[in-house]
Amino acid sequence: MTVLRSLFFVPGNNKRFIQKAKSLQSDIICFDLEDSVPENQKETARELIHNELQITQYKQQVYVRINTLKSNNAYADLSKILNSKINGIVIPKVDTVAELKIIEKYVSQFESDQKINPIKFIPSIESAQGVINSYAIASSSKRIYALIFGIFDLLNNLGVNYIPKLGLMNFARQKIPIDAKAAGVFSIDSIWQDLGDMNGFVKDCIIGRDLGYSGKSIIHPSQLHAAYDIFKPNDNEIKWAQEVYAAYLESTKHGMGTIKLNDKMIDEVHYKMAKSLLESTGKL
Repeated sequence: MTVLRSLFFVPGNNKRFIQKAKSLQSDIICFDLEDSVPENQKETARELIHNELQITQYKQQVYVRINTLKSNNAYADLSKILNSKINGIVIPKVDTVAELKIIEKYVSQFESDQKINPIKFIPSIESAQGVINSYAIASSSKRIYALIFGIFDLLNNLGVNYIPKLGLMNFARQKIPIDAKAAGVFSIDSIWQDLGDMNGFVKDCIIGRDLGYSGKSIIHPSQLHAAYDIFKPNDNEIKWAQEVYAAYLESTKHGMGTIKLNDKMIDEVHYKMAKSLLESTGKL
């Protein structure tokens, strides 16, 4: 068992934000190369992210959101940011399994050449076709770690305005965590865009939690505390963290960085997640 309460998007072209990210209490830090980066700054963003990953150690999981396969940027993104410093990539606007397989083939070859651990995938569901195919996408590969619900691009795809109680959005928002759960992966709810409406954000988090989402997409540090409080770990998750934390510390005394616990392989990234969870709940 692992825990995923928040995924924090950091604009990849903002050096100050990138450097500040290491202090954020988020389960995943996701450096963005897609929507938050203008076309004429894509290469600058790749360089900033690549350079920062070489010099900074992150206690969080680190992901990078690449551009879509339909763009002219996806392969340039992958060739620059794929390395042993990241845990995975967020793949935006995924409509079909076929798109993932194209990216997976490229990533697999890179891993083989560089002899690095497998890179995990988080597909983002942002279209009518993606919603229909979300279970197939979630279950298409062992690399899939979670699904993200991307509400605003879905609205654009459908050609409708944002109305919080719109039934069509409720169907899509309800379907994705069910499909993710059936596939055995996490689900991450969409962003809350109005930074001035914290009450609205809290209510939106509660709705997402009650729909079965594991956590929330975050775009500002002010949202993190509320998200953690609402998507707080349950007793089983705290027990998992305590077991992983103790077992990993004991294993390192004997020079082992990877161990088997309850028939699952545990390494440093799981230890970091367990430590973060215990600290956030006052158990450490």
